[in-house]
Amino acid sequence: MDIAKWQAGLPGLPRFLGMEFTHIEKDRVVAELTVRPELCTEHNTIHGGGIMAYADTMGAIATMVNLKEGQVTTTIESKTNFFAPSPAGTKLIAECVPLHRGRRTQVWETRLLREDGRLVAKVTQTQMVLEAKGG
Repeated sequence: MDIAKWQAGLPGLPRFLGMEFTHIEKDRVVAELTVRPELCTEHNTIHGGGIMAYADTMGAIATMVNLKEGQVTTTIESKTNFFAPSPAGTKLIAECVPLHRGRRTQVWETRLLREDGRLVAKVTQTQMVLEAKGG
């Protein structure tokens, strides 16, 4: 896949987060993000909402890679488990793999790890597949 195309197409929030894709294929999407102070809570660790936005973007991109011409997607459910902090200055690596790819829904699991290998969070998300309106 053309990583540069996907990277350039990121909208506002994912671009602000600083996500950098390193692998994009139909069965696996990987990105990295360096935790910056503006993404952190008062304890200098990445905010849970930042983690969730990062993972949501991963699942959306993974779904988009698998869509047919004329289809679009939207998140309809997301569940996050938090396991460890990721302080400012650390690299947070996200790997997203499919659990289910059906005709109308896709379910993705994103594991977010610090560069030292410690699991920070696991997100399971469901994406609805829709036919684009207009055209």
